[in-house]
Amino acid sequence: MVTREEIINYVTEKYDIQPEYPFKKFPTYCVFKNKRNNKWFGLMMLIPQNKLYGEQQTEIGVIDFKVNPELGAILKSSKSYYPAYHMNKEHWITADLTAIDDPDQLFGLLDDSFELTQ
Repeated sequence: MVTREEIINYVTEKYDIQPEYPFKKFPTYCVFKNKRNNKWFGLMMLIPQNKLYGEQQTEIGVIDFKVNPELGAILKSSKSYYPAYHMNKEHWITADLTAIDDPDQLFGLLDDSFELTQ
């Protein structure tokens, strides 16, 4: 499992980018924006599990990030990655933070997302 704090620390240390909280209705949702062009490369949220899978309404932490469509298709075959919640499903993917076994893989995918917004 990867925590919100680990992701925030990673993005802050690597890119000197602080999360932004633009949604008054959802104060825990945070966005990571590329400083150069203000494009989003990550969106962290707490959402009901049944928005991605199953029937439980328990809130889970997720992050949406940009991916190459071919890589997204491969990732969606695992138990941790799903079609993007609230984003373009071809170019974005959602990771269930409770199911991530390899934080380095997730951080690498965030790096890729950052590069895709250059």
